[in-house]
Amino acid sequence: MKRIDGLIPDLVAARIEKLKVIFPEVFKDGKIDFDELRAALGEHVDAREKYSFTWPGKLDALRLAQKRSTGTLRPYRDESVHFDTTQNLYIEGDNLEVLKLLSASYMNRVKMICIDPPYNTGNDFIYADDFADSIENYKKTIGEVAKSNPETAGAITQIGLI
Repeated sequence: MKRIDGLIPDLVAARIEKLKVIFPEVFKDGKIDFDELRAALGEHVDAREKYSFTWPGKLDALRLAQKRSTGTLRPYRDESVHFDTTQNLYIEGDNLEVLKLLSASYMNRVKMICIDPPYNTGNDFIYADDFADSIENYKKTIGEVAKSNPETAGAITQIGLI
């Protein structure tokens, strides 16, 4: 005979586990951040943003990502290699729109997405992305003056901004 322990299932814990699957980004230190949940559900949250990996306009970007997309992904069989047998797709388009369209058809089926911006590919260098600079030029640019003390083997004794 099967024994019954008499305990009812913890419905709250089950719902929280479902939320973790659907909205993993709203959990901070194991607890639900309700402002994040509201934002994830499309509600305007007018709260001070907490310390996290963030940037100005992040909430606006989230709202934009939540807008419905009207685009369509179309295959180009003639430009594809082994179209019928490959398990890889090459998709060209606006990153956000493509990701939204992919999420509709390929949710939980994508192993990896590589996003490559359209600049500086091949020999077409249209974006200056070499920001190397010498420390001397950097100090000159920000106006830093440093004097070393020969009596302490060159240890800096005074730093100031001019």
